[in-house]
Amino acid sequence: MEVVLDALKDTLIVFPFILIIYMLIELLENGTTAAKTRRALQGPLAPLLGGATGLVPQCGFSVMAARLYDSGLIRTGTIMAVFLATSDEALIILLVNSPLSAHAAQAILPLIIVKLIVAVAVGYLVNALIPDRRTEVQPLYSETGNATSYSCGHEHEGKSSARLYLLEPLYHALKVTGFILLVNLIFGFIIAEVGEDKIASGLIGGNYFQPFITAAVGLIPNCASSTVITETFVKGGITFGSCIAGLCTNAGLGMVVLLKNTKKIKRNLLLVVAMYAVSVIVGIVINVVCAAFGI
Repeated sequence: MEVVLDALKDTLIVFPFILIIYMLIELLENGTTAAKTRRALQGPLAPLLGGATGLVPQCGFSVMAARLYDSGLIRTGTIMAVFLATSDEALIILLVNSPLSAHAAQAILPLIIVKLIVAVAVGYLVNALIPDRRTEVQPLYSETGNATSYSCGHEHEGKSSARLYLLEPLYHALKVTGFILLVNLIFGFIIAEVGEDKIASGLIGGNYFQPFITAAVGLIPNCASSTVITETFVKGGITFGSCIAGLCTNAGLGMVVLLKNTKKIKRNLLLVVAMYAVSVIVGIVINVVCAAFGI
């Protein structure tokens, strides 16, 4: 029952973000300022804004970014910036532990700075390397290939504003939320069976090997992964660089929403691999620098 309640809580937290993003996509497809808004989402400040929003301590913005990316409204570098900056529950855990642990208090600002720098730098680099394909918004659910189809896969003519901007976004949001609930339940039962303590005890290895493990744990689409990584760091079980590696891959439920699009499975898997590689490299570099300066 505890697993079920936790899964419901985590799912309900992101539901408003999913609903908002579907309503936003409908507005962008049909509003008079759609072209200007699309240009802003793909403009020069997009990776910076993506990294800044990703720092907010929850995974709602990563979910929104995943839907925007699938609809062609943001570029690859921008979604990577959001994902790399996302830390789910990490900042909250550090703040809660800071009155009792100097180790936790001293890590808050460096964590924010490092995550933002990495997210923005990678975002701009990826956008520079991958050509900018600014086309019309891609249909999210159309299976017919009809160029006049919209995100819901149907024509919009003759539909009331309430149905167009509220009921249909609500329908799609409920479908995605149901999928997220299923994933939360599966991983919740797995983590409950294995135990967070056993996962934490498995985060061993030196400065070079540890980031590989923590980055893999961070890929688990559940708030438990960020909790385990951060709590283990606070207790001195892993280094700061290893903590960063795990939290950089911890895009929360945003990764789940992205992988739901099986039509783009190769693209999405490449994105996951790139996230993992960047996180491991950053973690190792930080560990080496900290060791060199005795930090």
